[in-house]
Amino acid sequence: MAEEVREPDATALDEVVTFTSELIHIDTTNRGGGDCRERPAAEYVAERLAAAGIEPALLERTTGRTNVVARIPGTDPTAPALLVHGHLDVVPADPSEWTVHPFSGEVRDGLVWGRGAVDMKNMDAMVLAVVRSWARQGVRPRRDVVLAYTADEEDSAADGSGFLAERHAALFEGCTEGISESGAFSFHPEPGTTLYPIAAGERGTAWLKLTAHGRAGHGSKVNTANAVTRLAAAVARIGAHTWPVRLTTTVRAALTELAALYGIEVDTHAPDFDTDLILDKLGPAAALVAPTVRNSANPTMLEAGYKVNVIPGAAVAYVDGRTLPGAEEEFAETMDRLTGPDVEWEFHHREVPLEAPVDSPTFAKLRAAVERFDPDGHVVPFTMSGGTDAKQFSRLGITGYGFSPLKLPPGLDYAALFHGVDERVPVDALHFGVRVLDHYLKTA
Repeated sequence: MAEEVREPDATALDEVVTFTSELIHIDTTNRGGGDCRERPAAEYVAERLAAAGIEPALLERTTGRTNVVARIPGTDPTAPALLVHGHLDVVPADPSEWTVHPFSGEVRDGLVWGRGAVDMKNMDAMVLAVVRSWARQGVRPRRDVVLAYTADEEDSAADGSGFLAERHAALFEGCTEGISESGAFSFHPEPGTTLYPIAAGERGTAWLKLTAHGRAGHGSKVNTANAVTRLAAAVARIGAHTWPVRLTTTVRAALTELAALYGIEVDTHAPDFDTDLILDKLGPAAALVAPTVRNSANPTMLEAGYKVNVIPGAAVAYVDGRTLPGAEEEFAETMDRLTGPDVEWEFHHREVPLEAPVDSPTFAKLRAAVERFDPDGHVVPFTMSGGTDAKQFSRLGITGYGFSPLKLPPGLDYAALFHGVDERVPVDALHFGVRVLDHYLKTA
């Protein structure tokens, strides 16, 4: 029992800052279409795991797109294994827009700066610091812990978790649950209130390619079959569409817990339940729920023509669609209607929506781990508006939760930092995350 409550050592608190900074300094920008090289970061992680006596496997589908997988044996061989995964790639960053260079990993004013500070080299570093602390202290978790540091999460995951799930499923044998990014970060909707949303669901990915065909011709002539016009009309309909409310189990739980915290009586199953009204009453706290009460579709890219006085015979658009569990068929039917007879659509990239139980022993332990280190905080379940590698690992029967704990100060907007300019994470937040992860992973 004493082992379960032992704190990570001081070295772990130093290492998490160093590892976060140094991982940021390794530029693993994923520009899409295969334009990324995670191998230097993968080798960095593998070297530090090996130095702690943890045997890493480096795995690639494509040269330079490297994943790291390792297993730490638990004390109870009958217990199911737990997957802890984080991606090594990051989205692009323009140095001219930043206060510090995005790949400097600079530590100043109590903050670690750079691309990946919150998405998600901080979590990569926290997990690495925790398991190295275990090695120094002779600690073992109760259940096997499988570590996966993946490539390509910021694009299709084809070289990362998709490749691992398809080609190396044996490495994840026995894993029934997993934890990763985008959960258990502190959120301050108002002074004196601290929420810790733990993700128990993700909307599905439905990236679309729209193609309009028409009659090519001279730009000076009347053309009633203009592909650009047809495409523009469809894109405008999609952008203006208001999707109906569709409440999932996780979103209902989130609304119920948030309403109780604010003293609002709700029955999400009542026939006259007004979701938008409750969101209004929740004020800033509604930001945790509002993006996930509906499907969504946002036009993002347009491609048409090659010269101003030539009407092209085809035009293409891309749409970022997201679907709730159980609402995928409705999404497809709506796209058929909104695109109309003159525009074809297809899935450019598609991944399933996910939902994990919030009344499970696992969620209870995740909640307890956070509240142990911040008793005044309030843990609530939520659904991610986007997606993670948990989608690919779900193919192996692994139930995923978003749990990368950070205690952030009021005024530091986590959502704005995610893929944003001047991404940064407080040193104190990293220390908090190490303590919470250490406790949860030993007792899970």
